[in-house]
Amino acid sequence: MKGQIVKIVSDLHYVNCDNETFPCKCRGIFRNKNITPVVGDFCEFSKEKLVIEKILPRLNIFNRPKVANITQAIIVTSLKNPDFSINLLDRFLTILHINNVKPVICITKEDLVEKTKLEKIRNILSYYEQLGYTVTSNTNIDKIKELLKNETTVFTGQTGAGKSTLINKIDENLSLEVGEISLSLGRGKHTTRTVSLYEIASGKVLDTPGFSLIDFNNLDKEQIKNSFIEFKKFPCIYKDCSHTNEIECRVKKAVKDNEILKERYEDYLKFIGR
Repeated sequence: MKGQIVKIVSDLHYVNCDNETFPCKCRGIFRNKNITPVVGDFCEFSKEKLVIEKILPRLNIFNRPKVANITQAIIVTSLKNPDFSINLLDRFLTILHINNVKPVICITKEDLVEKTKLEKIRNILSYYEQLGYTVTSNTNIDKIKELLKNETTVFTGQTGAGKSTLINKIDENLSLEVGEISLSLGRGKHTTRTVSLYEIASGKVLDTPGFSLIDFNNLDKEQIKNSFIEFKKFPCIYKDCSHTNEIECRVKKAVKDNEILKERYEDYLKFIGR
């Protein structure tokens, strides 16, 4: 039978099939072949033996945390405590773009930000909207529920940004543990101990541990460049232009003319090691 792994606890892999969940173990050959099932994997399994026989091809896979077959990510973006970070947001967008995952930017804690600073952040977020990214707020639950339909969604973002709180607002039956904020560090405590897939709002949702560091080691510069989608609006005379030191680079000119957000361009340079 075919099913999907919705939770892993120790060596038990909980496989959902036709609205039933089966606690399964993996074939011993998995270890020999270095196959590691993760939450979100589609698989073939034996209902009688409670054994996973085969992991089906993946759409994508993420390492921190280990999840697979994601179609959408809601980047829960705190505006205060922890503070809004363009750099971290761009890191998430880059990784998601490369893995063909549709991003949604969801801001939290607007009420904690002073008016002048909030206006500045909104101007920055409007730039992302102009690029085609969906930007919403954790107060707009109806819109978020609509976005979840027919998608397999991961909630990600800084630790303490409010991922579990947001999911609890979407479906009160989950009652996910909500962490406190460490005032000295400006970061939240990790509260989500396991990765689980839930049926919510006619879609599938993975609640994942918060993380703020994204590894770029396996990405090449061309992948990173292509993830900055606004660059394509300013084609350079050099087909292989890196948008760094080249003369007459249209992207650099667009940054100078405020057509490309300066902070975005600076993040691009950091990501490629410049």
